[in-house]
Amino acid sequence: MPKKRINSFDVAKKAGVSRTTVSLVLNNVPGVSISESTRQRVMETAKSLNYYPDATGRKLVSGKSNTLGLVLRQSDAQVFADALLPQVLLGIEQAVVTQGFQVLLKPLEPQDDAGYIRLIRENHVDGIILSGPRQDDPELVRLHKEGFPIVLMGQMTDGSLPFVDIDAVDGAARAVNHLIQLGHRRIAMITNASLQYTSAQQRRTGYWQALRAAGIKPDPALLKEGGYTPISGFEAMNELLKLSPRPTAVFVASDVVALGAMQAIENAGARIPEDIAVVGFDDIPLAEYYNPPLTTLRLPAYKLGWAVGERLVHLIRGTDTNLGGMFLESELIVRKSSINR
Repeated sequence: MPKKRINSFDVAKKAGVSRTTVSLVLNNVPGVSISESTRQRVMETAKSLNYYPDATGRKLVSGKSNTLGLVLRQSDAQVFADALLPQVLLGIEQAVVTQGFQVLLKPLEPQDDAGYIRLIRENHVDGIILSGPRQDDPELVRLHKEGFPIVLMGQMTDGSLPFVDIDAVDGAARAVNHLIQLGHRRIAMITNASLQYTSAQQRRTGYWQALRAAGIKPDPALLKEGGYTPISGFEAMNELLKLSPRPTAVFVASDVVALGAMQAIENAGARIPEDIAVVGFDDIPLAEYYNPPLTTLRLPAYKLGWAVGERLVHLIRGTDTNLGGMFLESELIVRKSSINR
């Protein structure tokens, strides 16, 4: 015979309390008058019986799912190519699990607004972290104004939603300045994503700022769009290689995209960095092991995940509702793809 599943009645009977008391204690329902000794007895009894309330029960009692939605504005293929995602996820999970929350990962096709709206409207999550926000997302702004807890990984230009982000403009400018200081003047850029995304716009702005500060007029022919994946970098770099004269350096605003760009350079018989220097952005774990090792901007992925998870919990619980934006610092890591030493 299968072993009988432990339920709240078993806990209540052994602890000498009602099932309602068990539910209120284990679901940590606020504003309920239960003595500390009773609360402790219920907790210890539940632990001894290896009983945990399921998500449906928690929701019925508290009106909350205790689940946060991590919404990624990326296709499935782009999510699989995102080498920093595991570090970000770990940061989020470790920030929220001690607060009693779990994380639901929801990849969305770039134009799919209904996906995260369903999560919210059907009460599957208590708040969302949205990674890679677009500029043209009025529904997201409206949900925020209605009071639904939302924290962005990235930014929207109106600045109305709380966010955690890297100062991508400054980081991109430092990456390009590195190439300028090495003597390069014809510097191309491949974006990390379509320019409808804030992160791509910011990295392009930093690229432009560095060029203009050095007295170099930006050339539209040297700017190509990537799309999160190595193949997008490969195709964009092939277009740049057709130019005459070729660029002597390229800033690729994503290490994953840079992998494809470097393969295209190698296939063309050019050398890195002697013929074309390459600088990336992110410092994914594999960047140090590219051939040659990739000069790049190191992003604090784990710290980013922790900060955005912590902020969302504050919003949900109302412990800090006046959140603005938070910027984290990046670091230029110089390797052999830009300097052959």
